Amino acid sequence: QVQLVESGGGSVQAGGSLRLSCAVSGYIDRRNCMAWFRQAPGKGREAVAIIYNGGTGTSYADSVKGRFTISRDNAKNTLYLQLNSLKPEDTAMYYCAASSRYSWCTIGAGSQTYNYWGQGTLATVSS
Repeated sequence: QVQLVESGGGSVQAGGSLRLSCAVSGYIDRRNCMAWFRQAPGKGREAVAIIYNGGTGTSYADSVKGRFTISRDNAKNTLYLQLNSLKPEDTAMYYCAASSRYSWCTIGAGSQTYNYWGQGTLATVSS
C-alpha cells in the first residue's frame, strides 16, 4: 500500500519561502515520475513541478520556473518542493503525486499520469 503524506505548508508574506515535503511509504520504483500539483480556490488542479527518470529530469510550469525547485531524497523516501520568492497567486493547496507506471513524463501530461496522491498541504501567501 503506497501512501504519500505532505507537510511544510503555512502562511508567509510575499517574497518569502516555504519547503514542502512528501513522505512516501510503500514501494514506488525510484525511476518513476513524481510531481507537485496545486489547486487554488475556484481553480483547477495544475502541475507545477515534476521529476522523472530517477531524478535525472525535472520540469516546471512557466509560472514557477526560476522560483520553485523539486528534488527527491531516495534514502529518506521523500520528495521536496522548495518555494522561493512567493507571490499571493501561489496561494493554493499543494499535492504530491506519484506514478506506478511511467518513468518519463512531461509537465503537461496531466493528473491522469499519476495514480497515487497525498492529502495536500496548504500554502498561503499574503501581500
